[in-house]
Amino acid sequence: MTRANRLPVLLLLSAIGFLWATPFAWMAVASLRPNAAGAADIGSIFPHGPLSLDNFSDAWSEGHFPLWYLNTILLCGGLLLVQCVTVSLAGYAFARLRFPFRNTVFYLFLLQLMLIPPILIVPNMTTLIRLHLYDSLAGIAAPYCASAFGTFLMRQTFRTIPRDYEEAAMIDGASVLTVIFRVLLPLARPGLVAFAIVSVTTHWNEFLWPLMATSSPSTQVLTVGLASFTSGAEAGSEWGVIAAGTFFVAAPLLLVFVAFQRRFVASFTFSGIK
Repeated sequence: MTRANRLPVLLLLSAIGFLWATPFAWMAVASLRPNAAGAADIGSIFPHGPLSLDNFSDAWSEGHFPLWYLNTILLCGGLLLVQCVTVSLAGYAFARLRFPFRNTVFYLFLLQLMLIPPILIVPNMTTLIRLHLYDSLAGIAAPYCASAFGTFLMRQTFRTIPRDYEEAAMIDGASVLTVIFRVLLPLARPGLVAFAIVSVTTHWNEFLWPLMATSSPSTQVLTVGLASFTSGAEAGSEWGVIAAGTFFVAAPLLLVFVAFQRRFVASFTFSGIK
């Protein structure tokens, strides 16, 4: 692109970035304002007047954020480990193994991507109750142990790896599982990183299913805990405390993104995600 053509693109991207960052800027400024500020001050995204960290300490003391963080980390981390195993095995099967109607089965498998998750809430709830997994972290994670998107991503990643590596390993006596986990997965690391980003971000921010699948405060995750926190009598009208609580939920993902931004972009570029 020439400089003349690059300027409009940069202006457009800057405008989109500004619109995207505006809610986060308001959240950051509101969380630093005293709750005694007037309505005009609350609606402003520009910092002025006295600022303090009192809202953060109030939000931390009024909510159960340590428990919510623990539940969310266990949910996202444990689910990601299970998904990495299932999507790697399924991706390898569709990429390397030969069996009748392989492509047809793969396309039928991808039809899951067309299903809107809320329409599956009732059958999923019925299944959880029958399996005695209701109101548990395992119950929240159960419907997502297999991922059509992850299978598709790993299939495409495995297809970019030359067969020479696995053939050499099999000649040396390696089993199929050894080839997958010791040979192919290290080479498919960018694809795994790309899937991990999508998986953790999705389940960290998910609200409706964890709300339906749990009923006790001890199994609440961050999004559900934040909803109960903001609707409480103590924080219902304290916008600074609510903004601070929201910051607690969003900050880990923002920090990880800023720290590993280049790695994220490189992973998505390698995997072909647009």
